[in-house]
Amino acid sequence: MRKAKVVCRELGCGNAVAVSRGPLVEDGRGGATLWSRCSGDESTIRECEAAPADCYGGYYHHVICSEFVQLVDGDGLCSGRLEVKSNQSWASVCEADFDQQDAEVVCGELGCGAPAALQGGLYGEGEGQTWDKEFQCKGNESLLLDCDTSDRKNNTCLPGNAVGLTCSEPDDVRLVGGGSRCAGGVEQYDEGEWRTVGAEDLNKEAVAAVVCRQLGCGSTVSVLPGNTTRGFSVICSGSEPSLRECWRKNDLFPVVTVICSDLLVQPDIFLTDSIGGVSRGHQGPEVFRGYNFTITCSTQPQYPGGSFLLTFTGSNRTQTQPAVNHSAAFLFPAADGSHQGNYSCVYDNYVFSHNFSSESELLSLTVTASPLPAFIIRHVVVLLILLTAITTFYLYYKTTRRQKRVNRVSSLDLYVDANAMEMVSLSSRAEAGPGEERAAQGTE
Repeated sequence: MRKAKVVCRELGCGNAVAVSRGPLVEDGRGGATLWSRCSGDESTIRECEAAPADCYGGYYHHVICSEFVQLVDGDGLCSGRLEVKSNQSWASVCEADFDQQDAEVVCGELGCGAPAALQGGLYGEGEGQTWDKEFQCKGNESLLLDCDTSDRKNNTCLPGNAVGLTCSEPDDVRLVGGGSRCAGGVEQYDEGEWRTVGAEDLNKEAVAAVVCRQLGCGSTVSVLPGNTTRGFSVICSGSEPSLRECWRKNDLFPVVTVICSDLLVQPDIFLTDSIGGVSRGHQGPEVFRGYNFTITCSTQPQYPGGSFLLTFTGSNRTQTQPAVNHSAAFLFPAADGSHQGNYSCVYDNYVFSHNFSSESELLSLTVTASPLPAFIIRHVVVLLILLTAITTFYLYYKTTRRQKRVNRVSSLDLYVDANAMEMVSLSSRAEAGPGEERAAQGTE
């Protein structure tokens, strides 16, 4: 990509966007191999001191340039002073004519990630002319040239107002197989597929430093040995902002397996209570004096085990609990003025033979006076619980007693009915004659 940046600059075609390999065109032309490394700041490819050689690979390197837009005098391919082409020359853009949606289009056009910083004068003023239009991008255009423009509202662009833009690095690198986005084997998205990235043993540390930096995962903790797999290898100095700016080779070397310092995700911290003693105030959560409250620490199910350290900013007060189901609850029985302040959760875990930790955001807690004294509230709550229990027991007892009474009445009615039937039967027999009695017995 650094060589491609020089090529695009030499041709007046803006910034390098992508490099790929394609089949050699059979037109009788020879080829040359660029053995040296370009810094990316050269004006022409010859300044890279390329040594001509026979091209045996059978491939040309295809370069895509941005053509209409470029970032110059920056720290890499994704930062610099914004310039656009106007009448075959490059012009700076005034900060007043450019906004966040315009920046999103530029970063996407250059093959970079989302805008990270937009500030006038960040990368100098330039010596050429100033762009005389105001961009009106919606943010979903593929090219800045596709955006609508309008005449500038102001005819002058004050010094220090040339747009300086910093885009995040492209999302074309990942770490796989380590249970975290900050640990695993290095892969890079190349020509429509993810391919493994290898390096020589002496260069693995430099490659790992670039990968951890590009992913926003802090610094390198360790580089583990890996197996040789199909892919490609790279050579880095260690200072590159992204892996695509390293020197690339097609030789096969063991894949680089990296463990970065920001291995653990940031834990969460939140406040709960059981009897309504927590409210939401203007400055954050509030706890009434005398009430109990609970601070809960939790993290994503990333690695098993670990522990949570609850710290109280401004004092030496700390509590530690093991992580059970990736969380821990810290109970405070009665709030007072000493509990007011900032709390944070620190999650610690021992993974890959190293200790890692990650801290949550701060939880600002305010302790305020209760609308009613806490002991009155507690007594009222206890009385309500007792009243509920007594009412429930009384209703159950009343229902049970009524059911027993109904069962007893039903049994008595059945007994009376049976006696009545027997008395009717005896009376009928007494009134009938002997023959009729025998006939009645037969009928029975």
